[in-house]
Amino acid sequence: MARYTGPTCRLCRREKIKLYLKGAKCDTSRCPIERRPYPPGEHGRDRMRQGSEYLVQLREKQKARRVYGLMERPFVNLYEEANRAPGITGESLLVALELRLDNVAFRAGWGSSRAQARQFVRHGHVRVDGKRVTIPSARVRPGQVVALGPKATQMIVVRHNLDTLDRSVPPWLEASPDRMEVRVLTTPLRDHIDAPVRESLIVELYSK
Repeated sequence: MARYTGPTCRLCRREKIKLYLKGAKCDTSRCPIERRPYPPGEHGRDRMRQGSEYLVQLREKQKARRVYGLMERPFVNLYEEANRAPGITGESLLVALELRLDNVAFRAGWGSSRAQARQFVRHGHVRVDGKRVTIPSARVRPGQVVALGPKATQMIVVRHNLDTLDRSVPPWLEASPDRMEVRVLTTPLRDHIDAPVRESLIVELYSK
């Protein structure tokens, strides 16, 4: 599976907005975008000016990809699926992204970032309806229960995240009292998705 392995904070600087890809570090003064709020590279400061309509749409698509940690081909596949589905294409795309297993693990508060939550899934620490699932892109459905495995519930990093992260579980998920499992109540509504993405621009880009 292809994945981005370069500097993570560089992605936030390129989009000129905090994407919270590094978890707790993004809330501190050590976040590079606090000190250098302009795109990376020798001519980064020159990229601060407003670009063309196409560039604005492209940057919005790149921002969505980077927030959810997808490469181009899987993202395009999700868009094509959303385009075939009934309803508003942009909202259907965001709902499909939210229902990915790695994102559910992130929303549950087990991982400080989606990258860390994705690693938990890949290492077999997450179970869906009692069955171990190691595919981060697996889609969950309303009524399913997503839980941490027995070993993961004792991991220091998981307990630290649950104790320190100021992140509430979204309304479309219901967490158990110990927050070691969540139930998918329904598909998320657009108002429940806090990703800083204007999905209409992504639809305009792919509709060209």
